[in-house]
Amino acid sequence: MSSNRDSSPRQRSPTVSILTYNVHSCIGTDRKIDPHRIADVIAQTGADIIALQELDVGRKRTGRIDQAHVIASLLKMEAHFHPALHVEEEKYGDAILTALPTRLMKASPLPSLGELRGALWILVDLPWGALNVLNTHLGLRNLDRLRQVETLLGRDWMGSPEFQALPAIICGDLNAVPSSAAYKALAACFRDVAPARAARTFPSRFPLLRLDHIFVSKEFGNVRSEVISTAAARQASDHLPVLAEVEYPARSG
Repeated sequence: MSSNRDSSPRQRSPTVSILTYNVHSCIGTDRKIDPHRIADVIAQTGADIIALQELDVGRKRTGRIDQAHVIASLLKMEAHFHPALHVEEEKYGDAILTALPTRLMKASPLPSLGELRGALWILVDLPWGALNVLNTHLGLRNLDRLRQVETLLGRDWMGSPEFQALPAIICGDLNAVPSSAAYKALAACFRDVAPARAARTFPSRFPLLRLDHIFVSKEFGNVRSEVISTAAARQASDHLPVLAEVEYPARSG
C-alpha cells in the first residue's frame, strides 16, 4: 500500500488529517470480506488519525479475525478498540488508529434502547501540542441518538475539564443528517468541517444521506474536507469515508 500524501513541505500552520469510516465489518458491496481492501482505501488518503466504526473482532461471521488489529498492522499504526457489543469471545465496535503517541482517556457504552452503542476518547500527542479525539457510532432511533449526544456533551465526556482543556475532534457515523436534532445538538457546540452542501456518504454506491461527520472545537483554524468516493471506496464498504485536514490552533501569546 502506498499513500498519495504530498511530500512537499507543509504550510506554515501545523495541520493534522483525520478520517472517519464505517467499514461495515469489512464486508464490501460485493459481499466480500476484505480488511486489506479497507486498509488500502485508508492508506491512499494519508490520514494521520483514523476513526473506524463497525469492526468485528473474533466474530464467526467474518472468520474470527481481529479486524482492528489487522487494519492497524497493515497501516503500521496502533489501535484503540472499544466493543459496543461483547458476547463471549465475539466483539463488535469502534476503534481509533494512529502512529502518533496516544493515551486512552475513556471508552464505555452509551445509553441505548435499541442496538448497543459506545464511544471512545483518546488523547493524541502531536509535535506542536495535544488534542482530544472522540469516535462514536450513534443509534438508529431518534430518541437513542439524542440521548447519546446529550450523554457525550455531559461532564463524563466532552463537558469534562480534561476534554475542555485541549482542542478536540469529534467524529463518527452519527446515523443523523444535518437537519436532525442529534446533529444540531453537536453543531451548537462544535464546528462541522464539511461545507453546507457536502457530498453524501451512504449508501456508498449511490449516496443519498450524509450520515458520517467530523466536528472540531471552535478554536481550530482553516479546515478542508472531502468525501472519498473512489471506485475502491464504493466497493469496500456500504459507507464512504470522510477525510478532513485541520489547522491546529495557534498558541496564544
